[in-house]
Amino acid sequence: MSISSLSRTETGPRFPKKICELDRFANQILSYGNELESDHPGFTDAVYRARRKELADIAFFYKHGQEIPRVKYTEDEISTWRTIYNELTKLYPTHACKQFNHVFPLLQDNCGYNPDNIPQLEDVSRFLQDCTGFRIRPVAGLLSSRDFLSGLAFRTFHSTQYIRHSSRPMYTPEPDVCHELLGHVPLFADPAFAQFSQEIGLASLGAPDEYIKKLATCYWFTVEFGMCKQENDLKAYGAGLLSSFGELQYCLTDASEKKTFDPAVTCDQEYPITSFQPIYFVADSFEKAKEKMREYAKTIPRPFSVRYNPYTQSVEVIENKNQIINLTHAIKGDLTLLEDALSKIGGI
Repeated sequence: MSISSLSRTETGPRFPKKICELDRFANQILSYGNELESDHPGFTDAVYRARRKELADIAFFYKHGQEIPRVKYTEDEISTWRTIYNELTKLYPTHACKQFNHVFPLLQDNCGYNPDNIPQLEDVSRFLQDCTGFRIRPVAGLLSSRDFLSGLAFRTFHSTQYIRHSSRPMYTPEPDVCHELLGHVPLFADPAFAQFSQEIGLASLGAPDEYIKKLATCYWFTVEFGMCKQENDLKAYGAGLLSSFGELQYCLTDASEKKTFDPAVTCDQEYPITSFQPIYFVADSFEKAKEKMREYAKTIPRPFSVRYNPYTQSVEVIENKNQIINLTHAIKGDLTLLEDALSKIGGI
């Protein structure tokens, strides 16, 4: 495949246009799985670092369309998972949003979520595809914000498979499989949240670097640390909250400031990455957050629009009249179907 098929070099940064092209970006790792900072709990543990490399290598050699290799987790790894799972599931009924609490039992029934089993990414990915079309792709380490967000445009979430060090089960300095499976996965099965997440990804395609930073900040304060109003109560929906026993409790107290989610404001908010958040942004609903993101995306300086085609799992770049005409025909077809359905149920 030619480089030009991935590029918009004449108008801005290049980006993938087909889901299989994520293979070209997924291994542009900023920090490989076994590359740990000196203050990491597992820095001096040679066995742990070797295990991290083993699991990171699985992701590094993965290609789109393959089945995600299954991992046989050790008793030590399962014990760490069990500690986290048991503590968090005590809090979910009262602290997590209703959409999360609706999906979590389904993951227990369909994907093996329980204290004694770390679910396999392949099983989780198939479940999500059945629910919303989202899928899991294993990743060997940290990606750049641009590459990570581009995956969301294709309803693809890059997930680690390695787990945090057993010496500190309630803390991890970077995403691990507990954060991914307990924090992120449940809400990717919710249609409104899945659409909201994809909107951030679509907005990132071809965006200038300064707007990638702004979009990554919006992602941080929503998908990672977002809160929402439900029946006059505040609930957590961000993965960083739903996978942290301490911060899940902290975020609902008066110790932090709460602001209304507005992408134009949120995008410039500074934040710490190694401590609890001093500020959280609150959404009225996933649907309203999605509409706000769409409006904000219009302000990003790109000489084209993008549309995701779920039939071909590709991104269509809309930049000329013929493409607009074709898009209009597709929308007319959908409207005709909608009118037919409404007429049959007595809606019109």
